[in-house]
Amino acid sequence: MDSTPGEAKGPMSAHKKQTSNMAAAESPDTRTWRFPAEWEAQDAVVIAWPHAQTDWAPWLAEVEASYIALAKAILMRANLVVLVKNQKLEARARRLIASVAAEFEDRLLTTRVAYNDTWLRDTGPISLRAVVNGEIAALRWLDCSFTGWGGKYQSSLDDKIVSHLVSLPEFSHIEHQRLDFALEGGAIESDGRGTLMSTWNCLSKRHPGKLLAEVDQVLRSAMHMQRSIWLHEGELDGDDTDAHIDTLARFASAESIVFQGCDDHGDPHFEPLQAMHAELKLARSASGQAYTLFELPWAGELYAQTGRRLAASYANFLILNGAVLMPTYGVSNDSVAASVMAQAFPGFEIVAVDCRPFIEQNGSLHCLTMQLPSGCLRKP
Repeated sequence: MDSTPGEAKGPMSAHKKQTSNMAAAESPDTRTWRFPAEWEAQDAVVIAWPHAQTDWAPWLAEVEASYIALAKAILMRANLVVLVKNQKLEARARRLIASVAAEFEDRLLTTRVAYNDTWLRDTGPISLRAVVNGEIAALRWLDCSFTGWGGKYQSSLDDKIVSHLVSLPEFSHIEHQRLDFALEGGAIESDGRGTLMSTWNCLSKRHPGKLLAEVDQVLRSAMHMQRSIWLHEGELDGDDTDAHIDTLARFASAESIVFQGCDDHGDPHFEPLQAMHAELKLARSASGQAYTLFELPWAGELYAQTGRRLAASYANFLILNGAVLMPTYGVSNDSVAASVMAQAFPGFEIVAVDCRPFIEQNGSLHCLTMQLPSGCLRKP
């Protein structure tokens, strides 16, 4: 593990171009910016509705059923922003959601926009918050270059999603900063106190030829982080993100980490995930203490009908206003994972969401969603 603590550097003009929908801030910017942790208060969650022209087509009925359950779980706790391809899909999504959550209709916002895929974790905005005298003074959305996970898939429409969202009246108060740097939201974790966690496997593939120190400097500068933890081990078969951190290890607090384990000695994941566990044992929090670690059980071997191994990770959960929405896969260890989550998040409600259909397309619950922290949503 390469842990690189230190003060974040200033803005790097070679890597980003900033635009703003607000009046220009004072120069230099004296505001204190922060990348909130996921367990902090949230206004809304953004998702994109699947349809027959997406890769979900072969499993659309099953996927929609899981989307409906996910939408209800979100609406019970926050506002929900749903991207839809056109008016027809908008009507369908609203009708399906109303069938299970009609009482939360006032929390539902739909917006029509073209998109290639539905993985909003990687195409949605990364939210930063500025605080002055303890009060929220401004919000900023980082709009990173989305390259289809390193050029694997078409991404030109997805790369415009943040620009579309910030053009809506509900979000027009948010500063929009385009970061000309390939990055997906699933590749980074924040503890809310200045520590960033990521995997070098993923970021090295997005930026071949760059040193870890160079990539680390860009990330910490853009996100105003003081220190970082880099994992070099661990990856799941069937995961085409090149080892996103949100499939492997997640902050449960500033002093604790939940991670995906594997106890099957005969599984090819055993050694890489054991090596990742060893890295996490060496990591230290900002206070200098070893993290309290919570190991999630192994879901076992799950396969697509084509025989392809599927990446079933319990670490791909969403924290939302006092609850943890946890992926389940219809296996016996679902209940064990829920027990581990309850230990890692005392006082949080653990909510199971069936994600077996989602992993057919190489992602799970966290991958499909992007949270918007408190202050982001202003309803007209």
